[in-house]
Amino acid sequence: MKIDPATDELITQAAHFLGMTKKDFVAEAVRAYLGQRRDEVQKGMIESMKVLDGSLSSSVAALTGLSAERIEELGGVGSWKE
Repeated sequence: MKIDPATDELITQAAHFLGMTKKDFVAEAVRAYLGQRRDEVQKGMIESMKVLDGSLSSSVAALTGLSAERIEELGGVGSWKE
């Protein structure tokens, strides 16, 4: 993971003053952040799962942000077996 120097300095200082490694600090911070935003993450996951139906077209739509209709307009994607 690459981060900007200013953020790295914040992590370094916080970890130092809390008496922990940078790795442990970042892990704990990420868990806390995701805990606070759990509902948003869950909503995003549910929306993504609604898009995916097991087809190649739905996977391409999820990866590109294009609608299934737009993908078809552009020529479609075929199937997993082609």
